[in-house]
Amino acid sequence: MKVVITGGAGFLGKKLARRLLQDGGIAGPSGKPERVSELVLFDVGKASGPGLDDPRVKALAGDIANFATVQSIVQGAATVFHFAAVVSAGAEADFDLGYRVNLDGTRNVLEACRALGTNPRVVFTSSLAAFGGELPKAVTDDTALTPQTSYGAQKSIGEFLIRDYTRKGFLRGTSVRLPTICVRTGLPNKAASTWASSVVREPLTGVDVVCPVTPETVMVVLSPRKTVDAFVRLHDLPPDAFGPSRTLLLNGINVTAKELEQAVGRHAGNRKVGKVSWQHDSAIQKICDGWPQGIDSRRARSLGFETDKDLDEVVRNFIADDLEDQMKIAKTA
Repeated sequence: MKVVITGGAGFLGKKLARRLLQDGGIAGPSGKPERVSELVLFDVGKASGPGLDDPRVKALAGDIANFATVQSIVQGAATVFHFAAVVSAGAEADFDLGYRVNLDGTRNVLEACRALGTNPRVVFTSSLAAFGGELPKAVTDDTALTPQTSYGAQKSIGEFLIRDYTRKGFLRGTSVRLPTICVRTGLPNKAASTWASSVVREPLTGVDVVCPVTPETVMVVLSPRKTVDAFVRLHDLPPDAFGPSRTLLLNGINVTAKELEQAVGRHAGNRKVGKVSWQHDSAIQKICDGWPQGIDSRRARSLGFETDKDLDEVVRNFIADDLEDQMKIAKTA
C-alpha cells in the first residue's frame, strides 16, 4: 500500500514516517491493516534523517502549489497525510504565499486524490487558529470557527473542503485540529507558537532563548508522542466515527510560558541550562491571545484519544525521545 505524507521533511512528517515504518502498516482500503509498501515524503526539500533510509521511502522535493507535481506524487496512493503548510506568523506576514500553499496546495492535494477515482483516505492537519475572537473558556466540538488570522482562515477553508470532497464520495477525509505541538525539535520557525517549544528545547541544550510573550501567556499543548498516536488512530477509525463534520478536535493541557520554563528546571539534572529572557512582541502576543485558552472535546475522549498526563510528562518524553538529536542540531546551528 502506498502512503504519501506532504510536509514529509518536517518534524511531524518524519515522526509519522518512522512510526509507519516501524508498525509495518495501517488500515487499507478495506479497513483491514495493510503493510506500507511505499512511503512518499514530499516537501520543498528532500526529507532525510535517522530511520528514513528504509528502501520503501521515497523522499521527493517540489512545489505543492503545482498541480502536475502533486498529481504525480499522489498517483497510486491509498492514503495521504496532508501536513504541508506555511505556518501561522509566516502566513500572516506573506498573504500571497500563505494562500498559495495553504489553500491552493490543499486544493491540489484533494483534486489529485479525486482524480484517482479510488476513494483514498486523506488526513488533513488543521489548527486551533481556526478559532478566534470572543471565545468561551474552553472551545468544544461545537464552537463556531471564527479565525482572526489568514492562517486560521486557510485551515478553516481546508476543513470545509475535506467535508465536501468526502460528501461527494471523492475521498474519505478527516481533519484534525491540533493544539500547539510541544516540544518540537529543530530550530525556531515562523509559527507564532514556536516559543512554546523554544523555552524548553533551547535551555535544555544550553542555549539562551528570548520569549516574545508574557510569562502568563497560556498555550494548549500536546506532545509529539500523543500527536503521532492520534494521527494513526484517526486514520484507522471507520468513516462513520465522526459524523458529517469529519473533524476531530484534539484535547491538550493548558500551560503558561512561565510553567514551561519552570519544567525545564525540574528535569534538567546536571545539564548546563540556557536562560530564558522575556522580550515582548506585540504582534506575536496578539496572535497567541486570539487562540483558545482551553479545549474540551468530548468526541476525542469518547473515541479514545489521549492527552499527556501533565507538563512533566511532556518534558520527560522530549528528553527521552528527541534531546539527543536536538543536541546535534544545536551544535551545527
